[in-house]
Amino acid sequence: MTFIDKLRARWQQADSLVCVGLDPDPAKFPDAFVDDEDALFSFCRDIVDATAPYACAFKPQIAYFAAHNGGEAALQRLVAHVNGAHPDVPVILDAKRGDIGSTAAQYAVEAFERYGADAVTLNPYMGRDSADPFLQYNDRGCVFLCHTSNPGARDFQELTVPDGSGGGEPLYQRIARTIAGEWNADGNCALVVGATFPEELKVIRGIVGDMPLLIPGIGAQGGDIEAVVRNGRTADGTGLVINSSRGILYASSGAGYADAAADAARDLRDAINRFR
Repeated sequence: MTFIDKLRARWQQADSLVCVGLDPDPAKFPDAFVDDEDALFSFCRDIVDATAPYACAFKPQIAYFAAHNGGEAALQRLVAHVNGAHPDVPVILDAKRGDIGSTAAQYAVEAFERYGADAVTLNPYMGRDSADPFLQYNDRGCVFLCHTSNPGARDFQELTVPDGSGGGEPLYQRIARTIAGEWNADGNCALVVGATFPEELKVIRGIVGDMPLLIPGIGAQGGDIEAVVRNGRTADGTGLVINSSRGILYASSGAGYADAAADAARDLRDAINRFR
């Protein structure tokens, strides 16, 4: 089953568009992990097991693991745990890779073979040859940055570029159009679109059709759930992978941290579903 097939099946099976972001910060862990040398893995494993019933995907952020000694091994074990204990829930490795072809090929091996992820986030800035090594894994997902959730997104992503007919369009629209029309021959592409830019989200949905959209920016960044669902959903009420990290991971710092995370994931699922 391809990443896109797995994601679509999960949307239906779990009746959820919630992506649980795994951005583990040991400084925010419950006291139970103070002396746990395996805290990165143990904490994330507990969150995964608690929230899996409400998740359409998990999204570990590689920097939160790689910054710590032993963190990359913990990430490998975590993805293996998801694949073993929750095989129906796809894993999107948030790595935002983008480099020249030979280096990109190594990054593709890292994401798909070393870590075993179902999909990886990518930066399209360097063009098609930097994407090809990932696209060639046509059963895996390639999730390209399009219009991101951070305030600086406007610095470059909204610059006007010529459209070939004497007019112009914002760069993010060119990215969406190019990936949907030229890079997605095997149907394994998706785009990152920030919840903090709902009008741009609407435009992108109109360009890319039913292509899946990964949506960061809900919760701590202030994205509005209703606007995201209204502007980004497909005709069948799916098409979105709406990420929440801190709001789920650190719902409680007490002994009931895992149950609190499950409650937060369920509440987000229900809030999203009210507008589908």
